[in-house]
Amino acid sequence: MEKTPVPRVGVAVYILKGNSVLLGRRLSSSGDSSHATFALPGGHLEFGESFDECGVREVKEETGLDIEKTEFLTVTNNPFVNDPKPSHYVVIFMRAVLSDPLQQPQNLEPSKCGGWDWYDWDDLPSPLFWPLEKMIKSGFNPFPV
Repeated sequence: MEKTPVPRVGVAVYILKGNSVLLGRRLSSSGDSSHATFALPGGHLEFGESFDECGVREVKEETGLDIEKTEFLTVTNNPFVNDPKPSHYVVIFMRAVLSDPLQQPQNLEPSKCGGWDWYDWDDLPSPLFWPLEKMIKSGFNPFPV
């Protein structure tokens, strides 16, 4: 008996440094780099976890970076109904700064990510992960005013 898919909650973190944001090259589920998209660090919210706790944990697990001053920015609703394996994500977007600005990101999940780098907000790479691209095209800006 096939289970009906249910929405899941993801937390993504904008880590800002100057006018740059940290993005990683998300590999396809098969590890294929030719279908890689650029995305923020983040992952699934675990049972009982706060958005802040999830953001801090996921950033540490994926990049080795320590962050602080996390704050909620916005939320998006992302049904991936046309994917080969349909899914539906509600994504909580947070903003944070590095605890130590001299830290360098490490690729701690090489089977999922092709590496991390800083990208100028006015010159982002492509292709962007669909929810991130959708957000940016709407005029969203993660930098404090």
